[in-house]
Amino acid sequence: MRSTKKLFGFLLIITLFLIPQLSKAAEDLTCGVYFTGVGCPHCAKADPIILKDALQNNNNLVVIEYEIYQQRSNAYLLSQYNDNYQSGLGIPNFIFNKNKTLVGDRDIKNNFETAVDNYSGNNCPLVDGQEETFSELDLNSLPGRPKIWRGERILFKKGATETTEIKKLITAENFKEALKDFDFNKTEPQKVALSGQSVEFDQAVQIGNWVFQWRGASLEGSGSGEGVSSNPEESSGSEKVSHLTWAKVLSLAAVDAVNPCALAVLLLMLTAILSYNPDGRKKLLKAGLAFVGAVFIMYLFYGLVIIKMFHFIQALTTVRLWLYKGLGILAIILGILNMWDFWNYSSGTPGTEMPLFLRPKVKKLISKVTSPKGAFMVGLFVTLFLLPCTIGPYIITGGILSGFSLGLNIIPLVVYNLVFVLPMLIVVGLVYYSFRNIEDVKEWKNKHICKLHLVAGAIMFLLGLAMVFGWL
Repeated sequence: MRSTKKLFGFLLIITLFLIPQLSKAAEDLTCGVYFTGVGCPHCAKADPIILKDALQNNNNLVVIEYEIYQQRSNAYLLSQYNDNYQSGLGIPNFIFNKNKTLVGDRDIKNNFETAVDNYSGNNCPLVDGQEETFSELDLNSLPGRPKIWRGERILFKKGATETTEIKKLITAENFKEALKDFDFNKTEPQKVALSGQSVEFDQAVQIGNWVFQWRGASLEGSGSGEGVSSNPEESSGSEKVSHLTWAKVLSLAAVDAVNPCALAVLLLMLTAILSYNPDGRKKLLKAGLAFVGAVFIMYLFYGLVIIKMFHFIQALTTVRLWLYKGLGILAIILGILNMWDFWNYSSGTPGTEMPLFLRPKVKKLISKVTSPKGAFMVGLFVTLFLLPCTIGPYIITGGILSGFSLGLNIIPLVVYNLVFVLPMLIVVGLVYYSFRNIEDVKEWKNKHICKLHLVAGAIMFLLGLAMVFGWL
């Protein structure tokens, strides 16, 4: 009997000792908020340190990531965190608490590992300046589109629908057991974009508007359904040019394509060729194609330069936060100028047509063209004179595409410029096959120039409104 009492007392002591330890272990997760941006060159150095190496080396680390370049709903949060934590507006930016923030790739590279050790069990810094342990945090209350990382797992939300106890999938040591408490659908895992690279996962399930992905063995059986695929553009943040981005790029390309400025220069060049070779239609075709090819090549180059310029601007996050709306305002202004030309046309309007003082220089340059080779060389050079009347839509396009890595910009830029030169190709074909002579085309252009401005202006104006008010 006495031995039984001793055993009971011993078990009671052990139990009283273990309960606070287990509770402490549940709250021992080290939590922090990380702001980054896909396409940011400094983030490309910091992302692997935090979202790959640190997570693999420390299973108690939980990172709440806010990507602000592709997920625009996250961008304003950086400013709000700065108001409460004085964390700065630069990225990459990792916030532990009001006393500890790491900003910039060098700071993260040199100090992140030590900071994680020093702030073991750190509470989660919230946007309102409060702090909560991760075990108490309601993930559904987090604003924007966060991604929650721990070890080999990631959890992110696609919409506003709440799913209770979703946090268990991050905190549970055995998340497969925790999954039994949810109705879920298996889905294809999506690559999660970092700046300059991506992270792949083996398995994924969708629970309401949350997606949970992990590396490792698959689940036995399925959840309540099969075959629900998550959209990488809305969920994982995988770096992919979306349908909305394509719509904006093609709209801007169409605006640029109907610009009378480029057609006028082409017609000048074709007239010069015909004056030297009145019967040389084959030479006319070659010269026309050479000129259009030169314009295509140079504008492709200009596009890459514009996007690279915006990539440098992205390092200044205070500018980047307002960039998209600024480009929308620019589109509205250009749209108004073009529509004004419909009602009150004035040749050489700034931003819509080539300035009058440049026209004699272009005409003099083109008048010397006598061969396809000359047409190509002049085409390379004359694009500089075309820029004042065609650069507006291209700058807006460059700003939109700057949220993606340079490699992903090639195809949209090629498509943009194919649309841009398409009317010029049509004119060359019409003249070559004698469906229309050059004077007929000139007359058509001059007759409909106001309507062309109206169409371009309406598209630009509506697109600008959509960008400013977040409709796109």
